Parts: sequence; structure tokens; C-alpha cells
Amino acid sequence: MAKSRGRLYLWMCLAAALASFLVGFMVGWFIKPLKETATSVRYHQSIRWKLVSEMKAENIKSFLRSFTKLPHLAGTEQNLLLAKKIQTQWKKFGLDSAKLVHYDVLLSYPNETNANYISIVDEHGIEIFNTSYLEPLPHGYENVTNIVPPYNAFSAQGIPEGDLVYVNYARTEDFFKLEREMNINCTGKIVIARYGKIFRGNKVKNAMLAGAIGIILYSDPADYFAPEVQPYPKGWNLPGTAAQRGNVLNLNGAGDPLTPGYPAKEYTFRLNIEEGVGIPKIPVHPIGYNDAEILLRKVRMHVYNTNKITRIYNVIGTIRGSVEPDRYVILGGHRDSWVFGAIDPTSGTSVLQEIAQSFGKLMSRGWRPRRTIIFASWDAEEFGLLGSTEWAEENAKILQERSIAYINSDSSIEGNYTLRVDCTPLLYQLVYKLTKEISSPDDGFDGKSLYESWLEKDPSPENKNFPRINKLGSGSDFEAYFQRLGIASGRARYTKNKKTEKYSSYPVYHTIYETFEVVENFYDPTFKKQLSVAQLRGALVYELADSKIIPFNIKDYAKALQNYATSIYNLSKKHDQQLREHGVSFDSLFSAVKNFSEAASDFHRRLTQVDLNNPIAVRIMNDQLMLLERAFIDPLGLPGRQFYRHIIFAPSSHNKYAGESFPGIYDSMFDIENKADPHWAWTEVKKHISIAAFTIQAAAGTLKEVLE
Repeated sequence: MAKSRGRLYLWMCLAAALASFLVGFMVGWFIKPLKETATSVRYHQSIRWKLVSEMKAENIKSFLRSFTKLPHLAGTEQNLLLAKKIQTQWKKFGLDSAKLVHYDVLLSYPNETNANYISIVDEHGIEIFNTSYLEPLPHGYENVTNIVPPYNAFSAQGIPEGDLVYVNYARTEDFFKLEREMNINCTGKIVIARYGKIFRGNKVKNAMLAGAIGIILYSDPADYFAPEVQPYPKGWNLPGTAAQRGNVLNLNGAGDPLTPGYPAKEYTFRLNIEEGVGIPKIPVHPIGYNDAEILLRKVRMHVYNTNKITRIYNVIGTIRGSVEPDRYVILGGHRDSWVFGAIDPTSGTSVLQEIAQSFGKLMSRGWRPRRTIIFASWDAEEFGLLGSTEWAEENAKILQERSIAYINSDSSIEGNYTLRVDCTPLLYQLVYKLTKEISSPDDGFDGKSLYESWLEKDPSPENKNFPRINKLGSGSDFEAYFQRLGIASGRARYTKNKKTEKYSSYPVYHTIYETFEVVENFYDPTFKKQLSVAQLRGALVYELADSKIIPFNIKDYAKALQNYATSIYNLSKKHDQQLREHGVSFDSLFSAVKNFSEAASDFHRRLTQVDLNNPIAVRIMNDQLMLLERAFIDPLGLPGRQFYRHIIFAPSSHNKYAGESFPGIYDSMFDIENKADPHWAWTEVKKHISIAAFTIQAAAGTLKEVLE
């Protein structure tokens, strides 16, 4: 009996001990992830701080000086040498790989033996005045050779002669005014337009539609001359002898004009040059405002540009991810420039280089990102975003399945007033968070954050409690990734004060005077503004590549959709009677937005409950986050613009640089009262409301846990 009681007592003790152990184990099991999460968060933040701290203004300055000593036009030997230099540096920085990837694309150059120019012709057909062939060389660059003279790439050849018609900015509304209010017909005329307001390719397209036989583009002092500032070299204003270079294609996202939709490799079928996509059929030529003042009579254009298939080179570098190597974050910016390109693009190239170097330093200490980071130095951006688009086309299947985000690294400074950000709504919260942790480089904001100076200088017009973030349009290398493939994208740079500085872009844009000195002497002498941009771009890449949960906020997308739907509806209300007559209703659009908002809220609720130690659960949520932007892609594309496939955002069909929301609806409503067939026009409006409503509803479905 005593033995039985002893055994019972022993078993009770063992049971109590086991119960105590299990309770302790279970408590430890549930508490452990919380402790690890807090620790991992601190570690994650410390790595980001180290990355940002590694970046130095003097390094960016050094890269900029090195990269702008010589011209580096796409397709030239000097640009290939710069590509190899960047490749060598990336290898030295410690990237896992850095390789050159080539494409054979159609480029356009001036004829070396037959210069382009414009002449004034008297009544006897004799040329009594010729515009300048070249810009005077800037001081310190007198011995530099192989500088391409001012020209518009992809202009048609020709020697058209005719009366000159001034068409302001050559916008759609400018030609409407000439033809319908002033009764001036441009058919058979040469037109002259000032740069600014819209993309130059849109100007040329509009001139062709108006029947013009040639178009002259010039930089007007009203658009490229800031008050009380001296012309370069004494100041940063545009000299009267300078002319803006630039391509005049209307590609609408097609990439290489001869291989639209496919990579320009050796095996690719090519269109004939005369069949190339978006190539103008009339001569185009740029001049300075000194010459523009003289062109008042009958003029004759002499344009001899030649188009030829030329090899270009992207540099592609990678840091392989440690946990999810099949998920990519891309940081890309173009390298080619019209001449020295100190602002566009090389201020961005230098920032990209410093970011790559800083990531390399982290790797040398044993760190490696969760996901793969891809660095890209694109070629031939100035000829129509060719290098970036061809790489996107070649790798489209992989990129659509695996890409988290694309961050652009074009010009880091186009003014020195405040930060400018353009991005998908998915990135709003991440941008706000990171700018609060970066010091402001602005005078008078010592000790304050970049977010604080940005908010004070440029608050959002919709909500003054947040700084302005713009829609993505086009005009840089994010286009194929965002507009065609549906990869979440963003860009950041310093810009001018748009309230007081009314000139277009920065005055020396795409001219020979865009030198290292104009940046160092006038835009960013301390290089601190470019450093802030480097820190923001680098921090964005780090967070997207290393956060366990992708730091996207879908609720901001829902708010944006609500704002965009309200805006397009308000735009339609000026046609209130016609809306009723044609049975046009926006109810389905607002209903879809409401459903998306509810799905977004439910998704974020589930996101707070996800088991961070369950890799499958994490992957499921991350895939839904990654693929949301893809859900807004329509494989049929927009009408007449098949490579612009994003239903929520697209470049304006009237200005490639500007972004429009609900572009299908907006384009079908643009100047609808001028349509010959109102019934057809309003049918198009109804069609695109339907497409938008379906797409948003389908996107909401991707956020749900199971198919319903």
C-alpha cells in the first residue's frame, strides 16, 4: 500500500513537472515570435541606418565629375566605355554580378557632312539668312570633340519650303484655336512652336495632323529663362545660342521602332525603317531663341538626319537574395545623354552609383537582402526609352511573375527647392515614413526631416496634412515596368518651386551647357540635395528588398481610386444633359471602388494577424501585395496605345510627360463636344467606364483569401 502511494505521488510529481514544462514551453512558444519580431525590427532599422549613413555627398560629386568629362551619346564608343567603367565599379563594389546586355535598335543622328539648318528665303528663292549649326563650346570644354550638334532625333529628311505659322506650344488646343477661332490653316505651311508644356513628340504629331510640312522647335525665353539670372556660364539661364536636343518619336510604349513589343536581338524580325512605329513623316529641327527672333518670313528647312540600326548596351548588376532570390527589386536609371548631361541623367547615374557602392559595403560585412536587388544602367533612353524597354520585353515573363517594384534613378536634381515624388499609391506610406527619417538638406530646416521641409514647401492640394505625391506619367525608364507590366513603381528627385518659377523644366535642358559646373555652381554646391535623394532611393530599395512583409499600403490605393473616380465624374458633369441623353452612368465605377475599399480593409486586417514565422503564410500575403498592381493591367491596352495597359494610370495622350487617371475614360471625354458623332463618343465613354469598373472589381477579388 505504501509502495502504491509512493508510486502515485511520484506520478503526480512527474505530471506536475510535465504540465509546468508544457505551460512554460507554450508560453515561450507564443512569446518568442514577439521578442524575435521586436529584435528583428530593431536590427532591420539599424541596417537601413547603416546603408543611409554610408552614402556621402563627396562621392556623388566625384562620380558626377568623372562621368561628365566627355559626351556619352547612345550608340557611341564613349558611351560604351562609360558602360564598361560602371560595370567595373559594380564588380569592385562587391555586387554578385555585373554584365553588359546589348540590343540592336534604331537610332538617329545628324549627317556628318551635310549640316541641318533653317534659312530665310527671299522672293527670288535666295537664302538670305541661315540659323546656327553649332552651339559655342562652354569654357573648359574647348578641346572636347564628338559633340553632336543640335537636332531632333528621328526627324524625317527633307528641304521643305513655305510660309511660317507660329503655333504657340503646338498643343491640341493651340491648333484648335488657330483653325476654329482664327481661321488659320496650317496645311502646306512650316510651323514654329516653342518648347514646353507637352512632350516634343506630341507637338510634331499635332503639326502633322494639322497638315504642316515641317516644324521648327525653339526655346523661348519665357519658358527657359528665370528672371534676374544670368545666362550660362555666369548663371544657370539658357543662352540665346543654345538649342534643346531630343527625340520626336510617338512610340506609346513600343520600344525600338522596328521591333515593337519584342526585344531587338539578332534573331528578331524587324519592320522596314519606313514602317517604323511613331517615326515622324515631316522634317523637325530645333533652334535657339536668338535665331527664332529672326525667322519672320518664308523659310526653308534643311534636315539630313539618318536613321540606322545601332548596338546599345545596358549594364545589369545583381545582389542575390538570401531567402527569396526569385523576388526582384529593380533600381534603374539611364546613362546616355545628348552631350555632357550633368543633370539629365548623370546626377541620377551618380546617385545610382553611390547607392550600389553603399549596398556593397553592407555586403562586405556579411549582410545580404532577403530578396534579389537588380541594378540597371540603361542605354538609349534619350532615343525613346529604348534600353529599358528592350530589357523589359526580353524578360517580360520573368518580371511579371517575380518583380516587387521598380525605383527609377533618372536626374536626381532638376531644381533646388524641394523634393518631388511620383509613385503608385502603394508606396505613399513608405515614402512618408522614410522621408521622416532623412535629414532635410534645405536651408532654414536644420535639424528637421526631409518630410517636414517637403510638407511645408509643397503640401498636397487634396490634403494639406501630407506632402504632394504626383501620378506617374512617362518620359523616363519606369514606363515599361509600370504602364506595360504592372510593376509597382516610383521616382524621387529635387525640383523647382512651381508656384514662383514658371519656366519649363530647367533652362539648359538637353543643351551643351548642361555641365558639371552648372550643378556645382548653381544647383547643388554642397551636393546635399542629391545625397538626400540617394538616401531616399536607397532606403526604398532596402525596405522593398529586405522587409519580411512587402511594405505596400493598399488602403491608400483605395483612397486614390475614390478621388480619381470623383474627379472624372466631376469632369463629366459639364456635359450633364448629354450624360442623361446617352444614358451614361458612373454608378458601376463607384460601386467597384467601394468594393475594392472594403477588400483592402479586410486584407490589411488579415495582414495584422499573419504568422510571421510561417513562410507559406508570409508568401501568400506577399504575393497578393506584389501582384495587386498587375491586376490593373488590361492585356488589350488602351485604344490606339496597346503598350499602355494600366487602366488606372497612363501618360496623357496629349502630353507624354503628364500622368492621367482613368485614361480610357479621360481620353474618350477629351473635347467631346468637337466629335463629329456624339453618339459614338459617348458610347466610348460608357465602354471605358465599364472596363474600369470591371478591372477594379477584379483587382478587389485578388485581395480575397479564397475564390468566391
